[in-house]
Amino acid sequence: QVRLAESGGGLVRAGASRILSCAHSGRTFTAPAMGWFRQAPGKAREFVAAISWSGGGTNYADSVKDRFTISTNSTAKTMYLQMNTLKPEDTAVYQCAAASSILNLKRGAISSWGQGTLVTVSS
Repeated sequence: QVRLAESGGGLVRAGASRILSCAHSGRTFTAPAMGWFRQAPGKAREFVAAISWSGGGTNYADSVKDRFTISTNSTAKTMYLQMNTLKPEDTAVYQCAAASSILNLKRGAISSWGQGTLVTVSS
């Protein structure tokens, strides 16, 4: 099984940038797709972004598609979420995930979850 560990959360001012990392480890890693979800206070968890491990395809939620960029580094065994022009409504617990495909990831068919990292955007 694969283990996922997020890092990079914290307090940031509106308009600033932040990058989140998700390192994977374990005996095997077979999930070809990874991505990010977030859950804001009092709201349901929502899909943020997804990427194939090969980098051949990406998907973004409409709310972040012009501001966030998802990427991977196979050597570092890490997935990243570059977050630009952050807004207060981006405040949420961000959680990385792995799945068998981008479609399954977006549908919530997740094989592994990270522990989550809190991003707080102040006005």
